[in-house]
Amino acid sequence: MYIISFRSGIKMAANNKVEPGVPPPPQYTPYPPQVGQGPAYGAQPGYPPHSFVPMGAQQQSMNNTVVVTGQPTYVPLIVRYGEGPIMVTCPHCHATVTTSTHYTVGTFAWLICVIILLLGFWLGCCLIPFCVDSCKDVIHTCPNCQQQLGKFNRM
Repeated sequence: MYIISFRSGIKMAANNKVEPGVPPPPQYTPYPPQVGQGPAYGAQPGYPPHSFVPMGAQQQSMNNTVVVTGQPTYVPLIVRYGEGPIMVTCPHCHATVTTSTHYTVGTFAWLICVIILLLGFWLGCCLIPFCVDSCKDVIHTCPNCQQQLGKFNRM
């Protein structure tokens, strides 16, 4: 059984040994890296040779060392808040915390109240959705800095 490498076109045995009589693959010598220089175009008369410096980089004197300075970028993650507390990094105090939750009356509780009223249960039964947590919206706050991190809306 033989394996033919499509890159080099060399026929090899299944145990990765080169078959006798087949030349070995050519050896390539890598080009020396040219840091800080632009394309190898000929220098035009009357102009100094071009030196490429990336945007946001500062070039130090005489030794051609390139120092790239930049700010770390903050990529916010999309967090889906639910009915229960979740572990999240607070964008205000930068602590990894489990959120504190509390319930507030939202659109869903008011809609259930109106539906109960329309069904004729107006003698106090329409107030039941305001007492049941599963009809309310959930507010997630940071336990360290008490800032609101998110809200779970029922509707």
